[in-house]
Amino acid sequence: MPERRICSFTHEEIEPGTGMMYIKRDGSVFWFKDSKARKNMLKLKRNPRRLKWTRRYEKGGIK
Repeated sequence: MPERRICSFTHEEIEPGTGMMYIKRDGSVFWFKDSKARKNMLKLKRNPRRLKWTRRYEKGGIK
């Protein structure tokens, strides 16, 4: 049984055999479902709670 992985940005489940693992220099590990999630977190430094297409989105704004 493959391990169940969750995207660090969108909080969606990653299908076995897909996705990307990113390791920062401090040793923290991030799993991403696709390049869209990876670029939004690492390159563009966006907050997933402000994007409607993520599961972390908060309707009514961030409190």
